[in-house]
Amino acid sequence: MLSEAAKKKAAAAKKPAPAASHGAGEVRIVGGLWKRTRLPVADRPGLRPTPDRVRETLFNWLGQDLTGWQCMDAFSGTGALGFEAASRGAAQVLMNEADMGLVTQLKSIAAKLKADNVRVLRGDGVAAIKQCASGSMHLLLLDPPFDSALFKPALEAAAKAVAVDGFVYLEAPREWSEDEVLALGLERFRHLKAGAVHAHLLRRS
Repeated sequence: MLSEAAKKKAAAAKKPAPAASHGAGEVRIVGGLWKRTRLPVADRPGLRPTPDRVRETLFNWLGQDLTGWQCMDAFSGTGALGFEAASRGAAQVLMNEADMGLVTQLKSIAAKLKADNVRVLRGDGVAAIKQCASGSMHLLLLDPPFDSALFKPALEAAAKAVAVDGFVYLEAPREWSEDEVLALGLERFRHLKAGAVHAHLLRRS
């Protein structure tokens, strides 16, 4: 017969391994200076990193070189969108996130990357956009929680903050029509559907 210690050891061996410390998984930066760098995905309800394919397409639309651009990632989450912009040479990327735990994680990643062009802020995404000077942003990245009512107010604020030759990226659970975005002061430039995600690239109308 097995001893009590041996029984415990056998039972422990059958248990699944504990989850990795990075939480729900990880994503990788697709291109630029930090290409293939892994970003942890914390275990948070509704946290949904932009898929690799969508990020790759977005930065193909924008062109890979964002040198000199002023950018804001208003609902940063994992930081995947903001770090992609910073990786491609943006002069400054303001990364805004409401969750303090995620803010801490974003600051840690920025420190490890020595990302001097990244500034992490904590607060409401729409309020952060409204604090931008009119026409000052070359790229506003909007990926609010899909179950929120933040899409319209974020787009309205972004339409004022974006530069005349700048872009607004919107990630949403449905397609926003040309008429809808025109009513908010923007126009559609590109659109992609990937699974449950609708990716829109918008410009000032």
